[in-house]
Order: sequence, then C-alpha cells, then structure tokens
Amino acid sequence: MSGLVPVDVAALGVGAFFGALSRYQAGKIAADIISTDPKRLSKFTGWHTAGLNISGSFLLGVIYTMPTVDTSKVNRIQSDIASKPWDKLQGLSPRAKLMLGVGFCGSFTTFSTFSFDVVTWVSEGKTTKALSYVAANNVFSIAAAGLGMLVVKKFLAKA
Repeated sequence: MSGLVPVDVAALGVGAFFGALSRYQAGKIAADIISTDPKRLSKFTGWHTAGLNISGSFLLGVIYTMPTVDTSKVNRIQSDIASKPWDKLQGLSPRAKLMLGVGFCGSFTTFSTFSFDVVTWVSEGKTTKALSYVAANNVFSIAAAGLGMLVVKKFLAKA
C-alpha cells in the first residue's frame, strides 16, 4: 500500500460516503414507489440497481474522459472560478477523479447487489427475469460508459 496519501484517502472516503448514501436513498425511493401499488409494481423490485449501475457507468465514463488538470495550476484557476466557473473549467484534478470516480461511482454502483439479485431470482425459478437483468446491466452499463465518454469528447471538441 505504498503511496497512500491521507488527503487522497479522505477524498476517496468522502466520495464513497456520498455514493453509498445516494444509492441507499435511490433504493428507498424505489421501494416506496413499489409499495404504493405492490400488486402492479412488484415486478420492478430490484431493477433500480440496474438503473444505478447504468447511470453510474455513464458518470464514470464522463469523469475519466475529462482532461486531468495539472494540480500545480489548480490554485491559479480556482482564484478565477468565482466569476465564470464554466469558462475556467479545464478538467478534473487527479484527486477529484479519485473522489468522484472510485469513491462516488464505486459506492453508487453495486456489483454485489446485482449478483445477489441474479442468484436469488434463479433460485426462485425466475430465470427469464434474471437473464434479462444480467443482459440489461451488462449491455446498458457498457453502452452508458461509452456514451459518457463520447459526450465529453464531443463537448471538448466544440470548446
């Protein structure tokens, strides 16, 4: 574990904290919506995880496609940001990428819940649901990451 810098660990922790809270809240909202009409909506149980994985993959594609700014120039850029923040945005610092990408997206998305849902549905005889869930998570998450990357590249090409 060489190279562990306390401020990087803190950034990672902050990102993970907010990613986990966001994932928890999204699951709670999904469960609350489903509980309003369980007879009709119970078939959507678990599918919010696919939505989180797909949107998190898109966000990760955006984050890691953003240019990495030279942190020695960040202080100079930050002093000018107050007036026109988007005019000065040149990219993300390595620490911001760590916090948002590894920390937030890593906590926001969830392979373990996805895996547990698949195994549960297969054991309950819901094989079609499990297979469609696997396909949706994998195909759409990969497509979303690619789309996030493409959006940033197109945006940067116009800048």
